[in-house]
Amino acid sequence: VQLQASGGGLVQAGGSLRLSCVASGSIFSINVMGWYRQAPGKQREVVATITSSGSTNYADSVKGRFTISRDNAKNTMYLQMNSLKPEDTAVYYCNALVLSPVTNSWGQGTQVTVSS
Repeated sequence: VQLQASGGGLVQAGGSLRLSCVASGSIFSINVMGWYRQAPGKQREVVATITSSGSTNYADSVKGRFTISRDNAKNTMYLQMNSLKPEDTAVYYCNALVLSPVTNSWGQGTQVTVSS
């Protein structure tokens, strides 16, 4: 599975951005897709995940502000980010997990910067 993320940028606090992640390759085998982020000096953390059946999970820090979704016809996953805060500043990565055999694929990352 190959992943291509886009949509990052610079936005003021309170603003919105939408990230996109286009998947190619053996996309039929993907079980879970997700967005992760890594801020300078911090470990990569999960932001949101979505399963092949559409079940979603969110980190507590983004619940109510971010929405993960996928468009299977376009092989694309999205992360709608509203009410952005400076602490959301990070490089955002998309991820695809295949369970059999276990394969973990990452996109190249897209920078999100939220100014106060």
